[in-house]
Amino acid sequence: MKSEQLGIGMTSQRARNRLVAKLREMGIRSETVLELIRTVPRHLFVDEALSSRAYENTALPIGHGQTISQPFVVAQMTEVLLTTGPLQSVLEIGAGCGYQSAILARLVSKVYAIERLATLANKLRSRLHKLDLGNVRVRHGDGRLGWPEMAPFDAILVAAASVDIPQSLLSQLNIGGRLVIPVGAVGAQDLMLLTRTSEGFTEERLDRVSFVPLLEGTG
Repeated sequence: MKSEQLGIGMTSQRARNRLVAKLREMGIRSETVLELIRTVPRHLFVDEALSSRAYENTALPIGHGQTISQPFVVAQMTEVLLTTGPLQSVLEIGAGCGYQSAILARLVSKVYAIERLATLANKLRSRLHKLDLGNVRVRHGDGRLGWPEMAPFDAILVAAASVDIPQSLLSQLNIGGRLVIPVGAVGAQDLMLLTRTSEGFTEERLDRVSFVPLLEGTG
């Protein structure tokens, strides 16, 4: 498995280094996050036919109308969550193929990952097991509902766009906890950061983004 993680050709360390250099140029400052982008084997989270493109700074299809997020967006969202210091418990909505889950698993004590599509959730469990990431718990469920039994969370990361901000997710944040979520309709989405305070919530617009929609229910 170790040689499989290292990759060859366009999935080699040289390709990863080029990606990290690109992300640094685009404004990612956290060396911790950049090192994770360098070391987490993104090519294992896409179909083999697309593995040669795994270390391009682009989103790629993973089937079922879903994508693996652009590395810059993964790095940006992760960096934002870490600005307040170490995190113990993080909820991830829209886990998909598990690349973001694998990044978070190396940073926090416990990751709770929700994926609405059963096929992707099952593949995610298998992939995380192969990578020996035992601190990620996967649920096949409706991400808009969160995971109230495991709340409150130090942070919530949503990898799908909602036309509104689900109140159920806001209520599952610790005081001081952060929610990073794409908000808006297709073609007009903003990446938003909400921080829970003792008085309520603060909001900050981070960037324009493009994500698949956050749908209700399961599939």
